[in-house]
Amino acid sequence: MESALDEGYTVHCLVRNPEKIRRAHARIRVFTGSPCQTSDLQKAMQGCEAILSVLNVSRTSDFPWARLRTPHTFLSTVMRKVVQQAQKQNIQRVVVCSAWGVADTKQDIPWWFRALIRYSNIGTAYADHERQEKILRESGLSWTVVRPVGLTNSKKREHIIESYGNTPRPRLTIARKSVARFMVKSIGEDRLIGRSPVLSGKPYA
Repeated sequence: MESALDEGYTVHCLVRNPEKIRRAHARIRVFTGSPCQTSDLQKAMQGCEAILSVLNVSRTSDFPWARLRTPHTFLSTVMRKVVQQAQKQNIQRVVVCSAWGVADTKQDIPWWFRALIRYSNIGTAYADHERQEKILRESGLSWTVVRPVGLTNSKKREHIIESYGNTPRPRLTIARKSVARFMVKSIGEDRLIGRSPVLSGKPYA
């Protein structure tokens, strides 16, 4: 949200708990609801020029085997509704956050992480990321799927490494703020339409 405001955008936020939006700003419109509800999506998307989604299948804790807090098809269910509303409201641009290790990047991640995805509940999110990516690819919309590596809360600015086909080889981490900045910048970059860059970060020297 901060990155979008910095770029001069007016931001529509659909949230379950509006108290989590701690910053008051003239260009923030907060909508209370669930992305699983078509009527809530319709209201939040009204008048928008682009959609950014950073949803994920969540667990009750960071423990890989913790039980799921959201349905295992949460992402794909919401994406179907987002695509339907985007088509109805003539919103063409969609930028979605997925993950490194999804779909064709599965063999690019370290072996130990592939094992963790396969044998823990982390894999549930990766499977649904793959489903939502497929829905988006087949939507006819102008989409970009970003696949970040391991996310950190670092506040340091960093160079963003954009990789395709494992080239250049991604580093293992990137700051959430860097991913947010890249996603917002992607809205106006035609070169990223229909592409799925893997994002990693390199701290400034």
